[in-house]
Parts: sequence; structure tokens; C-alpha cells
Amino acid sequence: MNWISRWTARSLALRFVVVGGLVSLAAMFIVGYLVSMVIEDAVIHNSGAATALYVDSVVAPLLPDMQKAAPLDEASALALDETLEQGALVKRLVSFKLWRGDGTILYSNDKALVGKQFAVNDKLRQAFAGTLVARYEIADDPESTAERSLGKPLMEIYNPVLQPWSGQAVAVLEFYETAEGLAESLTQARLWSWFAVAGLTSVFFAVLSALVFRGSQTIQEQQRDLTRRVAELSTLLAENKGLQVRLQRASQRAASLNETYLRSIGADLHDGPAQHIAYASLRLDSELLISAETQPEEREKELSWIRSSLAEAMTEIRNICKGLVLPEIEKASFAEIVNRVTEAHQMRTATTVNTVIEQDGSEPVAAVKICVYRFIQEALNNAHRHGGGIQQAVWAALHRGHVTITVSDRGEGFDPNHVRPSSLGLVGLRERVDSLGGTFEVKTGDKGTILTMTFEPMETGEQR
Repeated sequence: MNWISRWTARSLALRFVVVGGLVSLAAMFIVGYLVSMVIEDAVIHNSGAATALYVDSVVAPLLPDMQKAAPLDEASALALDETLEQGALVKRLVSFKLWRGDGTILYSNDKALVGKQFAVNDKLRQAFAGTLVARYEIADDPESTAERSLGKPLMEIYNPVLQPWSGQAVAVLEFYETAEGLAESLTQARLWSWFAVAGLTSVFFAVLSALVFRGSQTIQEQQRDLTRRVAELSTLLAENKGLQVRLQRASQRAASLNETYLRSIGADLHDGPAQHIAYASLRLDSELLISAETQPEEREKELSWIRSSLAEAMTEIRNICKGLVLPEIEKASFAEIVNRVTEAHQMRTATTVNTVIEQDGSEPVAAVKICVYRFIQEALNNAHRHGGGIQQAVWAALHRGHVTITVSDRGEGFDPNHVRPSSLGLVGLRERVDSLGGTFEVKTGDKGTILTMTFEPMETGEQR
């Protein structure tokens, strides 16, 4: 079976050339043979018909009424002898016979055959049926001993003698013609027929081969393209699988972080606003407010403490809400979002942020906008809290859907390996970026810290 595998491994064009060439060669020989046979039969028949017409025009007037079906009388036989032994017929005809329907020879230039009866062969039977029969071959009939002795092909013609009023064949003229030049004509006809068939077959095979070669090249290109696409698809499937794993892990960590966020918010509410409200609540039950003996000045002073505690509680609640509630950013542009978060940080910390924005006019999807806002917000908070807010800088780029955000400072830096898993800052940023299929990178050292976030283009409404 190795040869089968080697054969199927060949190109389509090569297999077509081999198989198509063999089939075309066989078809050429078959068609050439059939065409040459048809042409040969046509040439022989036409040549025989022309000779038969000429002989019939010369001999027919000399024949008596053949309805008698008897040997020719001496006068008719003598007339035929004289006609066949002189003039143009003597040069063309080798022998001449007149047949009766039962196979009896009524006349022959070989007198020994006159009156003899032979078996009716197919050629004689077709002639009595009214059909002109012409053959170009070496004579092989029993009555054709003399003709066969010549040892060369002769034109053998059976021409029916028809009654003028009924058209019925009453006798058959058989004669052999030397047919000089017929062999050359047949050879030339065969050669021309073979040349024509070979030429047409070659042209047909060449045109078909060109089409097949072109189709084979197209198929090979498509196969290469398909192989490339399969490789790309395999790569995408592997990446997709990796993204799914990342997303699953991010979802698990996000659930844990949400609980941590909730505990942090609860701790902030408990340690801040709740303490102020509790303090105010205790002061409301003090004797200074209840007792009728309390002086108005003292009661007003107590109420001032209560108002102050409640005001501080409201301030802390608002600050907590500012960190939880995002401003309206879905309708804001990429540049507006970056400027809004950096300006808010500058106002809150009284520091300066060097901001550079590069944008080509495209806009990211809403999920990426939110991530951009939170990333810059948290990164600047870390830069201020841990880096002292020294030379804070934000570089934001958006080109054809590709988003790159870099937040840097010139602080003392930190060791990324010592970041606690429960820390909400960097861990929260990484999980947020991973959940959207982006990349998150941290570079830190003695010369400061650089946080980088990148996203590939997303379709509108895409969820990852």
C-alpha cells in the first residue's frame, strides 16, 4: 500500500498528467482507428460506386432481359467479350462475372466458370438486396482463384442489375478492379485521419492540462491558506483556553476581593461615621439637654458638639461614596476620563500630575473606560500614599482600539514579592484588568514605580 500513499501524496496536476495522458492516448488510438476505418470505407465505397457506375453504363446495354435467369446467349456473351477485351475496361478490370440469385455464374471472362454454382456469400446476398458492395482486399472467395493468385489487394465490386420498371435486382455484376493509386489514397487518408485525431487530442489535453494546473495551483494555495488558518485557529483556541482559565481565576479572586471590599467598607463605616453618630446619640441623652435647669448657653454648646459630630459623619460618608460611585463616564470621551480622574486626584491631594494623552479619534468600550478610570485612580492613590506623590505622571494612548495606560512616580518603590494577597490596591487592579482580557505590568525600584495596563481592540458590547 506504500505506492498508493506515495501516489496520493503527488499533486493533483501530476496525477492528472499521468492518468489523463494514458486515457487520452488510449482514446486517441480508439478514435483514430474508428475514424480511419470510416474514412477507408467511405473512400472504398465511393471509388467502387464510381467504377460500378461506369461499368454499368457500358455493360448494361449489352445484357439481355435477365428475367429469363438463363446463361447468356452467344451473341450477348460475344458482345461482352469484345467490350471487356478492348477499350478502357481492359486496363481497369481483372475479371468479370454475372451472377444469378441462386449462386450460378451466368457469364465470366473465365469461361471455365460459366454455368457453375457456388454458395451465396454475404456480399452477393447484399447485392441482390439492392446494395452496392465494394471491398479492397485480397480475393478469398472459392470462385476467385485467378484473382487470388495475383497476390495483391484488388477492388472487388458487386453491382446489382435492376429492372427499370420495378427496381428489383435480377442479377449481380461482380468485377475486380486493379484500382491503381487506391492504396496510396487509403494510406494518405489514414495518415491524415491519425494526424487530425492526434492533433485534436493533443490540443484538448493541453487546454485541459492548463486548466487543471491552474486549478491545482489554486487548490494548493487554498490548502496552504487553510493550513495557516487552522494553525491560527489552533493558536486562538489555545489563547482562548488560557483566557478562560484566567477569567475563571479572576472571577474566583474577584469574589474574594468583593468580600474584602465589603469588609473594608464596613470597617470604614464602623470606625468613622458610626463612631461620630454614636457619639452624637450619647450626647442627645445627656442631662444637659434633658434637665430644665440647664442654662441656654450650655445647652447650645452641647448641641454644637452634636451637630459637629453629625457633620463629620456626613463628610466621611460622602468621602466613602466618592470612592464607590463613579462619575458619568460612559458618554465621556477617552481624553475626558483621563483628565477627570487626574484633576480629581490633584484637587484631593494638592499634588501635580504630568498628564500626556495620545488619541486617534477612536473610543474604547464602556467596560474599558471604567477600567481606565479605576486604574488611574488607584495607581495615583498608591503613588501618593507610598511614593510621596513625587513626579507623578500619566501617559494614556489610544490607537485603533489599542489602549495603553502608564502611571509612574519617582518614589522609593517597593518589593512586589512582599505585597500581601489581601491587599486591595495592586491585586484589585490586576484582577480588574485580567477579567477584561488585558495585561497588567508592575516595574518598581529605587528610581520609582511604573504601572502599565494594555488592552487589545474590543467590539462594542463585547464581554470577556
